[in-house]
Amino acid sequence: MSTPLPGFEDIGEPADPGPLHPTAAGRSHASAGPREIAAGAVHVPGWLSTARQRELVTACRDWARGPAPIRHTKLPRGGVMSVQTVCIGWHWQPYAYTRTADDVNGARVAEFPYWMVELGRGALVEAYQDPSAGDDYTPDTALINFYDGQAKLGMHQDKEERSDAPVVSLSIGDTCVFRFGNTETRTKPYTDIELASGDLFVFGGPSRFAYHGVPKVRLGTGDPACGLAGGRLNITMRMTGLDG
Repeated sequence: MSTPLPGFEDIGEPADPGPLHPTAAGRSHASAGPREIAAGAVHVPGWLSTARQRELVTACRDWARGPAPIRHTKLPRGGVMSVQTVCIGWHWQPYAYTRTADDVNGARVAEFPYWMVELGRGALVEAYQDPSAGDDYTPDTALINFYDGQAKLGMHQDKEERSDAPVVSLSIGDTCVFRFGNTETRTKPYTDIELASGDLFVFGGPSRFAYHGVPKVRLGTGDPACGLAGGRLNITMRMTGLDG
């Protein structure tokens, strides 16, 4: 049994994820298929099977322990983010990527595994309904955010990357309200979407640099069978476009 992390409860030890094939995600519940929210932004309900969610939770718990452990990110003006974050591949801190977690303990972050690359490619194929959509997609970092019932994420752009390749977002645990906006301003127009456990959300193309955020997590809405006793886990894969 793994050692529990604060707010990141351990309710069992699923099997090791092992290599993932792009089509191996399965579905957690009946889905109407991909739904376009804006040009290049697609919501796919129930893309991850419950078993795959548990495997991802196990992997995320391992990454959360280190070498650069999960933390509440400190912002340049002194604020502290309410979500807890751990990174793999590249470490993100406001507002840059580095190989070492200089704002945590100086350790080099865990490597980005190839099975995650395959998962990201499969996500693009599913979202865009195009067998070739993932051919040139090689994500090299993931930000893994854990939300308890009080955590929120303000409207922001993912713009530290030097690549405009799509962002692949996976949700596990409690349902959240995901606010997806426009590329010009943090304010309206925006669309509020409920992302449930197992859901996939991809944004690329004209929507790649759209503002987005999480104003609310609906605590207690997740199924513990996914591997979380409570809270929401969000995994976002990106291509940094960086060398080194």
